[in-house]
Amino acid sequence: MRWTTMLTALVALLAVSANGFAQSKTVAPMDKENTLYIDLKDGRVVIQLRPDLAPKHVAQIKKLAREGKYDGVVFHRVIAGFMAQTGDPEGTGRGGMGDRLPAEFSKEPHVRGTVSMARTSDPNSARSQFFICFEKADFLDGQYTVWGKVVSGMEFVDKIKKGEPPQNPDKMLKVRVAADVKD
Repeated sequence: MRWTTMLTALVALLAVSANGFAQSKTVAPMDKENTLYIDLKDGRVVIQLRPDLAPKHVAQIKKLAREGKYDGVVFHRVIAGFMAQTGDPEGTGRGGMGDRLPAEFSKEPHVRGTVSMARTSDPNSARSQFFICFEKADFLDGQYTVWGKVVSGMEFVDKIKKGEPPQNPDKMLKVRVAADVKD
């Protein structure tokens, strides 16, 4: 193996390690139609959408984002070492937008940066609320629909004010499908 080839492989391996996961083989890493931007006060969070795992959930998230429904919505439940939850237009944790979705559970693990749908005790009750995991939460595996993964900007998620609810909660300033954003 040539030295330049080995160096290129090492750089790629380090990039994957820094990201915390390897890119999915089913969703192209630069697929703007399946990339979501969430602008927070501290910076942009980039989420790789996973229609291969949860096509109905991804479709609803994209529809709500394209309608501007997530803009200005607060993080109403943020638990250190666990997750940051948002997507309720009322900011109470009891509201929602869009249709009720059937569960699309998978074997995808809940690890740092996993984006998954919130729901009631009814597995088929997810609508618009979702959460981003701060750390591994394997007790959620197979019980909540994973629909995305943070690929950059997790440091901004870490800065979201904690609380249930937080005092003066942070909010999603703007949420867009990357394909709709002009560079």
